[in-house]
Order: sequence, then C-alpha cells, then structure tokens
Amino acid sequence: MSENKEFKPFIPANKTLPEFTSTSIILGVILAIVFGGANAYLGLRVGMTVSASIPAAVLSMGIIRKILKKDSILENNMVQTIGSAGESVAAGTIFTLPALFLWASEWGTSAPSLIEIAVIAFIGGALGILFMVPLRKALIVQEHGTLPYPEGKACAEVLMAGEEGGDKASTVFAGLGIAAAYKFITDGLKVFPSEVHYEIPVYKGSGIGMDVLPALLGVGYICGPKISSYLFCGGTLGWFVLMPLIVLFGGDIVLFPADVSIAELYATKGSFGIWTNYIKYIGAGAVACGGVLSLIKSLPLIISTFREALKGFGKGETTDERTNQDLNIKVILTGVVVLALAIWIVPVIPINLFGAFLIVIFGFFFATVSSRMVGLVGSSNNPVSGMTIATLLVATIALKATGTTGHEGMIAAIAIGGVICIVAAIAGDTSQDLKTGYILGATPKKQQIGEIIGVFASALAIGGVLYLLHIAWGYESTQLPAPQATLMKMIVEGVMDGNLPWTLVGIGAFIAIVVEILGIPVLPFAIGLYLPIHLSTPMMVGGIVKWFVEKKKDSENEKKDADANGVLYSSGLIAGEGLVGIFLAILAIIPVGKDNNVGNILGEFLPGMIPALSDANVGNIIGLVAFALLTFSLWKFCYRKSKKI
Repeated sequence: MSENKEFKPFIPANKTLPEFTSTSIILGVILAIVFGGANAYLGLRVGMTVSASIPAAVLSMGIIRKILKKDSILENNMVQTIGSAGESVAAGTIFTLPALFLWASEWGTSAPSLIEIAVIAFIGGALGILFMVPLRKALIVQEHGTLPYPEGKACAEVLMAGEEGGDKASTVFAGLGIAAAYKFITDGLKVFPSEVHYEIPVYKGSGIGMDVLPALLGVGYICGPKISSYLFCGGTLGWFVLMPLIVLFGGDIVLFPADVSIAELYATKGSFGIWTNYIKYIGAGAVACGGVLSLIKSLPLIISTFREALKGFGKGETTDERTNQDLNIKVILTGVVVLALAIWIVPVIPINLFGAFLIVIFGFFFATVSSRMVGLVGSSNNPVSGMTIATLLVATIALKATGTTGHEGMIAAIAIGGVICIVAAIAGDTSQDLKTGYILGATPKKQQIGEIIGVFASALAIGGVLYLLHIAWGYESTQLPAPQATLMKMIVEGVMDGNLPWTLVGIGAFIAIVVEILGIPVLPFAIGLYLPIHLSTPMMVGGIVKWFVEKKKDSENEKKDADANGVLYSSGLIAGEGLVGIFLAILAIIPVGKDNNVGNILGEFLPGMIPALSDANVGNIIGLVAFALLTFSLWKFCYRKSKKI
C-alpha cells in the first residue's frame, strides 16, 4: 500500500493561514461544552448520539465570518475539531457511568464525584487521541481513496462551500430555535404530551405510539431510511410479535423477572408492563450478541489494521512539511504510560493494576477498529456500544476470576467499560476530524492538540451535566431511560450475580443471529428491539423524509443541496431540544415552596387554563398535529433556497 502522493489539499502545505488561534480555541471549547451537554441529554433519552462536526463547523463559519468579520477555513476547521470532541466524550460517558448513579441509589452509597467523572472522561478521551495518532498515516493518508470517512469528507465540503458564501448557519439556527420553542411548549409548559400512546385492545399485548419530539425526527433524517427502518423493524418485532405472543400464551403463568402473572401484569400495566419485564431483556440479549458479532466480523479488519499501523508507526512525523506533522512519538508513548499509571494510582478511579492493563490493551484494539470503521460507515453508525459490551463481558469475567467481586467488582467493570467506551468514541471522532483536516490542508499536530483541549473542557463539564439530569429526573425514569447505561448495568450484574433471566437474554441473542444470517445490520435492529417503539417511530418518520428527498426527481446537485439543508436543519433540531432539555432540568431542581419547583409550576399553569388539554385523546391529537407540522418544516427547509452572504 503506497502513500497517496497525487492528492492536493485545499490549502497547500506551503501556505500558512490562521489556525490555532485564541478565537478558535475559545469558540471550540464553548461548542464542545454545548454539544456535549445536548448529546448527553439525547443519548440518555434515546440511546444514541449524533456527530457534532458539521453543525459545529457551520456555527463557526456563521460566528467567525458574520460576527467577528474574520475569514479562515483552517480556523473554522479547528473550531469543529475542538467542538466535536464534546459529543464523543458525552457518548462514552452517558453509555456507562449512569450505572454508577443507579447502583448508588440501590446500595445507599455515594454517587461518583464530579472529579471521578472528569478524570475517567479525560483519561479515556486522551488515550483515544494518543492511540489514534500513529494510525493517521496508515488510515488517513495511505488509504485516502479507500476509506471514505463520510462525515469527515462532508464536513470538509461544508467548510469549502462556506468559502464561497451561503446561509448554512442560519439553517442550523432556525432548527435550533424551532426545536427549542417546541420542546419548551411540550415538556416545559406541557401544552400537549411529548409521548403519544395507544393500546390496541383487539390485539392484546401490543401498543403503538411515538415521542413527538424534534431531536428524534432529526436523528431519523441524519441516520437515513435504512438505519431508521432497521430500528423500526426491531421495535415492530417486539411490540407486534413477541409481546402479543407472551400475552396470548402466558395467561396465569408467573414468569421471572415479573412477580405477578402475565395476565395480571397486562391488565394493570398494559403493553408497557410486558415490555419492561420481558422485551427489555430480550433486546439486551440481541444488543449484546450484536456487539460480539460485530467484534468477530471486525477481527480480520483489526489484524490487518494493526499490521499496517505497525509498518507505518511513527513514520512521517519528522518531516518539515506542515500538513504531515503529528505529535512526537515519544510524547505519545510517554502520555500513554502516564495515563495508564494514573488509572491505577489515582484513588478516584476504582481500578487496580490489572484493570489498568486491560484498559490499555482493549483501548488500543478498539481505537484501531473504531478509527477504521468510521472510515467505512461513519461516526453515527460506529458500534461503540457493541465494543463496550464486549469489553464489559470480558472485564467482568476477568475481575470475577481474579477475586474482585461484589460492589467493588461491578464498579471496577463499569469504570473499565466507561474508559474504553470513551476511547472508542474519541478515536472515531479524531479520525473524522483528521480526515477533514487532510482534505483542507490543516496541520495534524495542531488538530491533535485541539482534540485534547476539547476533551479536557468536555470532561470538566460532563460531570455537572450528569448530576443535573440525575437530580432533575433520575436515570431509568420516563424522561431519561438511559437505555445504554441500563443495559451495561444489567450485563455486569448478570455476570457477577447470575441474576439475569438468561432464557430471555438467549432468545434475544438467537434473534440477533437470525438477523445477521439474513444480512440485516444487527446493532440498529437490536437497539430498536431494546428501546420502546415510541422512540423508533419518529425516527422512522425522519428517515422517510430523507427517502423522499433521495427519490425526488431532481438533478444530483439539487438532491445534494436538499440533503445538506436537511442535515443542517436536523442538527439544529437535535441541538435545540438538547439545550432546552438541560434548561428544563435546571428549572426542575429549583425549589419553590415545600413540594414544588419552577418546572412543575410552569407545567401546570397553561394546561390548567385550557381544560380541554387535560383530556388524553385531545392531547394526543394535538401532539400528532404538532409533530406533523414539525415534519413539514423539515421538508420545507430541505428545499430552502440558499442565499449568498
């Protein structure tokens, strides 16, 4: 495999532009914290996060060009490099560490401190960056024509288009404002319910509904019709096949983990009761099996990538050419050793030397596979949760075998999984950012330093976000089901205590195997089975909108422009709902009187003035109409005519 010598970046190597400036650092840090908080809320609600690179780049262009009256494409690239780190830190953190809060409530112990969360987040993020740097030459440079890195390439195109002018930033801001107002009306003022649900009495055990929220519509559009349909198919199997079968044949049987008969459970709690006690475990088995299958399928990829990485390890870093300068290999190795020792020595991380060793080994493996997989399928489809599940299974078994059991062993396993999850997420994000920089002609070394700054800022902020959301609503609540973290908690408990309903988990695992044999991507299908159908339904609507955009009889350029507008508007929808979700969490913990708070007072005021809204059917109809209007706005913004700036 020879190096790609014909490629010429947008900014030549012999030309120097403002790049690593105080403006780019400050703006990047702000966006890292903002998108980190927004994605933390989104991930805890639906179990997924989305890439922040493109919206961060667009917002940077809008602020630097229109407000600060400056213009440097490399400066904008640095902003998105720093800003996108927040999303990856949030993903790795919220997929695992909320389990520690849940255990603290169950055991009557203290929740993890802000320092503990920050240290785990920073070490995981820094390791992910350091592990990825030696892979840059092999994956980004030598395989430029082989690995597309879709989000990295798209981000570069957005930044290059910004050089010609346009109102892309206003599209993001429009989505952000509309979503913010919508979210505040539904979940703040509670004018209509954010979740619409209908039981189907003639088809016992089933139910249908959707969370009529902007972020889910945006996620569905960004994921596209295929991924959205896989999620929806998983939900359909659970809610329209498995649940009716359980009710039909269950009758008076008391089936673990429920402590009442299936008939009584359905009579008292409806379809949600069946889902909570049975489908959730079947879905967990499917997700776990999907993660293991993804790992097995990736083994040839891991081995070949290691081989190529070792061949090119450290090459090219002594060059004087600006566009081929990486962090010095001595700095990287020293950093890895120091961070590994910190994992073992720092008292706030409950991991022994053996656990630190596992983190380094698993971290390098999964940083490698994550960096390559995002090059093929993109960051949004990177199976970080699958890698984390595989890590948790091996780590928990190893800890138990070495005598680290009980509460101590569980906490150590989640801490190991948390670091690895962040490593994999950040490695993928760094790869996309370095691909963007390679196309634009950025300085890799400066980008790598920028990534570390973004990780540091995000790590300091993410603990506060986790505590804020925990105090406001609590994890495993309706508002914050924390599906991924709950799954990780169940896996660790199941291995340590043997208290999982293994038959249900096994059913899910074999469903995943059948799905894999049929050639359907396992993880999105399994996640759809694991989550309530109310989350995959609105995502399916977003995917359908994108399908219509792709099928519309337009020229390729018109389709490309429409899809770009849709992605930007959807990014705004996600960011707007996430930010208002954080704001509502703040209101929910501000005390007013003995048994009330600002959030409750706001929520009770307007519906109390309009008695009709207290009727569930009326509220559901209003919610569906509002969501239909929101969907229409997405369609209209796809075909919004761009204006030159």
